[in-house]
Amino acid sequence: MTYQRPIRRRRVQLAVPASSEKMLAKAAASNADHVFIDLEDAVTPREKVSARAKAIDALKNLDWSGKTACVRINDLGTEWCYEDIIQVTEQAHEHLDTIMLPKARCASDLLFVDTLLSQIEKRLKLTKKIGLEVLIEEVDGMRNVNEIAFATPRLEALIFGFGDYSASQGIDPIILYGKSSYPGDPWHYGRWQLLIAARSAGIEAIDGPFPGLKDLETYREECTRAQLLGFGGKWALHPAQIDVALDVFTPDAEAVRRARAIVDAYAKAEAEGLGSIAVDGQMVDVGTVRMVQVILQRAERAGM
Repeated sequence: MTYQRPIRRRRVQLAVPASSEKMLAKAAASNADHVFIDLEDAVTPREKVSARAKAIDALKNLDWSGKTACVRINDLGTEWCYEDIIQVTEQAHEHLDTIMLPKARCASDLLFVDTLLSQIEKRLKLTKKIGLEVLIEEVDGMRNVNEIAFATPRLEALIFGFGDYSASQGIDPIILYGKSSYPGDPWHYGRWQLLIAARSAGIEAIDGPFPGLKDLETYREECTRAQLLGFGGKWALHPAQIDVALDVFTPDAEAVRRARAIVDAYAKAEAEGLGSIAVDGQMVDVGTVRMVQVILQRAERAGM
């Protein structure tokens, strides 16, 4: 039987350090669609083990209702990665939706995580599969993004990690804040590459972080750029960014109503043998229906 990827909300992915019990509680109570408990960059090496225990406790004892609950593990080049996967999955699998793998460089990185998760699921006789989300934040990862996108049916989303990617490519960090003299969008090529790979594989594409926590105007601009290209959501590094991302990545209610009306009208016309019709003065054919399906897919993910 073919594995069907679940539909999850990812309009905004809120980052929260696993080492902070206070911030974990606030994240669970927030209105973010998706929260990823971070064991990687937000946690110092000496706190890695204790933070893992806090992440497990938070998954098991906080209320994550209505949210996609995710844990970002440490990358494969560290000594913490395999125990992150094993301990978090074995102890909190009922409360865990996805694992986020950082710094993926090639398809075999995903296969390692997929195999380990499959062994755990088999041993524990789990009926719920843990999904996988992958950060593209190395130049090797971007070069291999197409094979990564098709590595495993467990993969649900590709995420563009701007920070580490800029370091990997040697990009001036000032570009991350959106105030450089670079003409146009410096991330356009990377966004396109990642998005095409994700769409081809039938998975989601998520835009990564914007570090200017108080610059909500530029954050909105970055959200809008990503949404127009076809990204399904964006990271939030601070709760102040949540509402902006939700606003941008939630389709307008009137646009959703109109899209549904077009689909319904065309289905009726097609049953009568018509190939094109007019709806509110607009010509509608099979191509139009395909285009408005994008709005309806966004609405479904938003729970509209």
